[in-house]
Amino acid sequence: MVSTIVSSPTRWLHFLEEYYQKEIDELLVEYPKKKSLWIRYCDVEFFDTELAEELLDSPDDSLENAKQALKEFHYGEISLDDAHLRIVGLPKLRSFMVRDLRSEHINKLVAVEGLVRKATEVRPKVTKALFRCTKCGHEFFVEQEGNELKEPEKCRNEECDGKRFIFLPKGSKFTNAQKLRIQEAPEELRGGEQPQTIDVELEDDLAGIVNPGDRIVIVGILRIRPRGSQQRRSIFYDLALEGVSIEVREQEFEELEMSEEDIQQIKELAKNPDIDKMIVGSIAPSIYGYDDIKEAIALQLFSGIPKHLPDGTYIRGDIHILLVGDPGIAKSQLLRYVKQLAPRGIYTSGKSTTSAGLTATAVKDEFGDGRWTLEAGALVMADKGIAAVDELDKMDAEDRSALHEAMEQQTISVAKAGILATLKSRCALLGAANPKFGRFDPYSPVAEQINMPPALLSRFDLIFVMQDYPDVEKDSKLSSHILTSHYAGELIERSKIDPSVRENLEGVLDIIKPEIPPELLRKYIAYSRRTIFPVMEKEAIELLKEFYVGLRAEGRDEGAPIPVTARQLEALVRIAEASARMRLSDKITVEDARRTIKIVERSLNQVAKDPETGRLDVDILTVGQSKTQRDRVKIVIDIIKELTSEGGMASEKDISAEAQKHGIDEDRVKEILRKLREEGMIYMPTYGNYRLAT
Repeated sequence: MVSTIVSSPTRWLHFLEEYYQKEIDELLVEYPKKKSLWIRYCDVEFFDTELAEELLDSPDDSLENAKQALKEFHYGEISLDDAHLRIVGLPKLRSFMVRDLRSEHINKLVAVEGLVRKATEVRPKVTKALFRCTKCGHEFFVEQEGNELKEPEKCRNEECDGKRFIFLPKGSKFTNAQKLRIQEAPEELRGGEQPQTIDVELEDDLAGIVNPGDRIVIVGILRIRPRGSQQRRSIFYDLALEGVSIEVREQEFEELEMSEEDIQQIKELAKNPDIDKMIVGSIAPSIYGYDDIKEAIALQLFSGIPKHLPDGTYIRGDIHILLVGDPGIAKSQLLRYVKQLAPRGIYTSGKSTTSAGLTATAVKDEFGDGRWTLEAGALVMADKGIAAVDELDKMDAEDRSALHEAMEQQTISVAKAGILATLKSRCALLGAANPKFGRFDPYSPVAEQINMPPALLSRFDLIFVMQDYPDVEKDSKLSSHILTSHYAGELIERSKIDPSVRENLEGVLDIIKPEIPPELLRKYIAYSRRTIFPVMEKEAIELLKEFYVGLRAEGRDEGAPIPVTARQLEALVRIAEASARMRLSDKITVEDARRTIKIVERSLNQVAKDPETGRLDVDILTVGQSKTQRDRVKIVIDIIKELTSEGGMASEKDISAEAQKHGIDEDRVKEILRKLREEGMIYMPTYGNYRLAT
């Protein structure tokens, strides 16, 4: 049944005058730089329910009438001839997942939420094509629809019967156009469902405002597109969306919209002397303990300051954190919580992730008109957000190597299918890994226990070890916390079918309720990252310098290991900047420097301390071996060289005997010999006898 047209330009004119006169006046001032008037559906519904219903069921006629009404507004000689009405905030009954769109929704106004998977470049599209008749020379315009140039059948000059025409691009009218492919959000899917996609066609000022990775709600008119060629047309059609408006749901921190009330609330919150503790308490409150790690994650969310130096050097501000620990201690839960808290947060897990999935891949399909296009991976889609990568140690070595450039230079270079491109991946990386042998061994170096190359380990600003060991007091508090959390969850689920249970929720929810609501915390972080660019006080500079130089001094003694490198100094600066931002302070004070030193010291003591000597040795991270181990290896190689100097072979028994004179016991000699064989530095001609590889 075709709905009766109830709207008219006059009716829309009355609505716009009553509800949007101020916005139209502002649009007239900024026109044509700004070309859209954004209309809330609820306002149309409040003004006239019939007009609102017609907008949903007959959007083509209704929007055309509204556009005619908009042309009635003038400011001097300026009129809104090419302005658009952008409808936002459709009711829930008209908001769909891609899989829920049906034939009855064709040519109706609908809202679809999803993740931008691909976006073509913005290109001009002809809307009014100018043609010249080859017989009489008469020129005339032809309105264009669809994706193919529509030519006239005969000349518009009544005195001419010409049927051949020349298209004149110079006099034709063009508009900007872009295609998006949006995909259903992963969290909305059930079980083994594949996320479905739909293509979106955008024109004019809607083109070019979103990027791959953005979560959007797009309001548009559902259209059908024929499958197959002109010669063999299928009876099945594809769905496409003709965009009317776009709202970005999950922007990067710096783009989150905030009202004056929000800003006032944020400033009041920052005055609290315990704001840092409140923020730490608002990160994954359902997970008991790990205050040090939560503090580090809070600092990661606030980030240091990215710097572009006069010589063109770029210094990253993002803080990278790695969590290493025993199974079953909530590493993955922490990652998932941070992913939800951070706009543009991407979560991925090791074994199921390839280098193409992390970085970018070149694909060829009809979406880009048969050309090769780049499809962004997780690190690109997390640009200006956080990438949470679980099970880092389970990734294949060649896939994991893609992280090196992304972590330090924060770019991803692609050379595939004739495409040479450098994509931005300005994201913080929060990684999690399990020890090689299941549980962490406090008496072995971290680099030996994680299946990751030292070059990658050294790029993390902070590495924390999470150990699970029995402790009566801690276990008692932990069990109470977990059981109470589960009890609160049970009450919440029960209250959905039995409202009377809600009375028991008071007080129980406190244990899992964040001190600062997630939405407010997100805005607090966004405000800080947008407006706070702290500068170090001289006292803070001196304290960080004293700490760094003091650590380096430990390596001056002959034979002593190098405790830290300049890379750790840069990490100190980033963390100190984040600490000041957490307080919304324009100055990095001595207190910020002290907090930074405390966190970095704790991290270094866990992962860069030689378990044999008790001294800090950064080589454990950067090389994979402590200086003590390297010295032992050199001694064993020298012993083999000496024993084989006159030809022959060096027996394991003789090597052990000589090594014991240098304080190396038999078990360590066996371990060193095994590693040297694996690296191809020695070989075993006969069992138990060794020679150096030449």
